[in-house]
Amino acid sequence: MARVLLENVTKVFDGEITAVSNFTLKIADGEFMVVVGPSGCGKTTTLRMIAGLEKATSGNIYIGQTLVNDVRPKDRDVAMVFQNYALYPHMSVYQNMAFALKMRNVPETEIDRRVEEAAKLLGVEHLLNRKPKALSGGQRQRVAVGRAIVRNPRAFLFDEPLSNLDARLRVATRAELKALHRKLKTTTIYVTHDQAEAMTLGDRICVMYDGMVQQIGGPMEVYERPVNRFVAGFLGTPPMNFFTGCLESENDTACFVTGNDRIMLPKHFGAVLSRYRRAEIVLGVRPESISPYRFSGQIDNAISATVTVIEPVGIRTDIYLTGPAGEKFTVSIGPHTELKVNDVVKAYIDLEKVHLFEPGETGRNITVPDGTLA
Repeated sequence: MARVLLENVTKVFDGEITAVSNFTLKIADGEFMVVVGPSGCGKTTTLRMIAGLEKATSGNIYIGQTLVNDVRPKDRDVAMVFQNYALYPHMSVYQNMAFALKMRNVPETEIDRRVEEAAKLLGVEHLLNRKPKALSGGQRQRVAVGRAIVRNPRAFLFDEPLSNLDARLRVATRAELKALHRKLKTTTIYVTHDQAEAMTLGDRICVMYDGMVQQIGGPMEVYERPVNRFVAGFLGTPPMNFFTGCLESENDTACFVTGNDRIMLPKHFGAVLSRYRRAEIVLGVRPESISPYRFSGQIDNAISATVTVIEPVGIRTDIYLTGPAGEKFTVSIGPHTELKVNDVVKAYIDLEKVHLFEPGETGRNITVPDGTLA
């Protein structure tokens, strides 16, 4: 096992397309780090630079104490699991798992031991004589992981390994990967665009957008204290709601005004008034923190809206609303409701759970102290 460190890493393709910009990330020995972001944000390129499959344009990459910028992929002692699993179709499961060890001239008895041990750990010991075409998607994924495990690498690199599985199998396999990491304690870097995978798997999450790190932190830290609007909107299902308005002062209290609705903010929000008074501002609130029913002790502080869609999803109901100016937002409540489409309602806001953002796609969260990005 080993720590992995990326220092100010940049990757430019063809001298003009910047895929990754000034990327810095410290991954502790034995940590499970998830790099998450939308398609095209540079996360797979970052993983490939760690593996040595792409060369960084600038910056440094360390595995353990070794600077690996000029170290060949096969000498970096990392194992990568690809999105398509990359199994050899003409080889059996055993041969696929043993191949890298044979290339390293590992003794046959040691190969047998490692393959059998990994196969048992992953529950594929009964499949060792089958070819990949005879396996299900989930079984192929386990074989690909097993091929990485037998190498006893210093770090595992996963490139969206669950994206080809159906929804039910993805959930089950997430749990298996987490349990596997607890047993092996190998440093793991896991790339995904699926925020649910990021939240459930990672010891920490690195959120990327447009080739740059947006925020690094524990899953709940990033969810509850997003440093900017992009992070707030990317994590969470349904995503955070955003309302554009301005801040005014009312009896020395900060008041968020959007259309004809006025939201009296908690006293501690008064500190932002001096800088943002009457400036355009974005109020963010997650669907579980806004409701057509009043929160305990609440009298007002609501957004006017019309119910457009009611979507039961089992343990909760998501209600899609449209405000007076046409803005769309969502509330999540308990599984049962008497509301109907076209009902006109007030959506009450839990004021202790709101965020204020500067305008723009990556507008800064002015309600979170500086220093969250680490």
